[in-house]
Amino acid sequence: MRTAARNRMLRSMAFRVVIAGGGVAGVEAALALRALAPELVSVQLVSPEPEFAYRPLAVSEPFGHGHVHMVDLRRVASDIGAELEIAGLAGVDGAQAILDDGSRLEFDALVIATGTRLLAAVPGALTFAGIADVDPYRRLLEEIDAGDVRSVAFAVPHGVVWPLPLYELALMTARHPAKHRAALTVVTPEEAPLDVLGPAAARAVSDLLGEHDIALRTSVFPIALKDGRLTLAPEGAVEADRVVALPEQRGIEFEGVPTVAGGFIPVDEHGRVEGLRNVFAAGDITSYSVKQGGIAAQQADAVAQVIAAEAGAAILPEPFRPVLRSVLLTGNGPRYLSARIRNGNDLSSVATSQPFWSPADKIAAPFLAPYLARRIEGALR
Repeated sequence: MRTAARNRMLRSMAFRVVIAGGGVAGVEAALALRALAPELVSVQLVSPEPEFAYRPLAVSEPFGHGHVHMVDLRRVASDIGAELEIAGLAGVDGAQAILDDGSRLEFDALVIATGTRLLAAVPGALTFAGIADVDPYRRLLEEIDAGDVRSVAFAVPHGVVWPLPLYELALMTARHPAKHRAALTVVTPEEAPLDVLGPAAARAVSDLLGEHDIALRTSVFPIALKDGRLTLAPEGAVEADRVVALPEQRGIEFEGVPTVAGGFIPVDEHGRVEGLRNVFAAGDITSYSVKQGGIAAQQADAVAQVIAAEAGAAILPEPFRPVLRSVLLTGNGPRYLSARIRNGNDLSSVATSQPFWSPADKIAAPFLAPYLARRIEGALR
């Protein structure tokens, strides 16, 4: 990459960066490059969809407490001086990105930030994956209100999944006004609720579940709902008229790009894809085990720093060092959760009702969060 950068500087040409993906990681990377190396790089954003969906608030929609906001990627591209191509990534061939429409884009650096595939993981359950599942969940609330549904299990499936939205759904359902109440149970493979965020978060969520009379089953895997029973592994079952489950995440395979188990892309601490020259990946598509918006943004920032430095910016790239920051929506004020992780070990854990990062949005992203706060005034709280 240094040779390419020197050649480009000699020819007074911008360092060509192609970013495949219009989600959190892709847009964060584009915004970061605009801030770090505005005169040194040209950015081409490639996305199969023309809009960026701010999805974390999807869990609030069934309860009337906010909604998913859509941001036109053409506006984003215009704001940062990037080009936008409406297409998907199909593969990589040397220094060319192959798109699903058959066209090719030459690059000096490619960032793969496509996100993952979401798959239903618990047969018989209502899978809550985002916008498309808001109306079915509203109907479930109506069934509870009418007394037709008397028990609901909230299931974190086996596999790769970010569990926090399930706890939000359970807590907000418990607080939702209704003529009739349903017995609620959370079923999870975790040893403690949200233990990925450390002991402080686990204690806070356990206390919240107890306060709202939500039963908890840990260290079990939900198998399937049949005849009013959710079977569990290694053994047992939970009585449930309905089951709400999160989807499992799977990677996407691209021609010429290595993958590990589950279809995810292996990267180093700077986001470089193993075995490929000048190719990076960030966000859920990578092999890093935690799939969360703030983590995706941190990975994107690490990648942007390397690319900016290689393009000639006077910065020293920092490696990806994950800090998990999450906002848990409870229906009675948010809880702010944070954990600093090194080599899979939690080094610090915080849970509080007071925000301790700014802007305190659902996705803690250094460039994306303030950008969206300007574009969607007051809508991200």
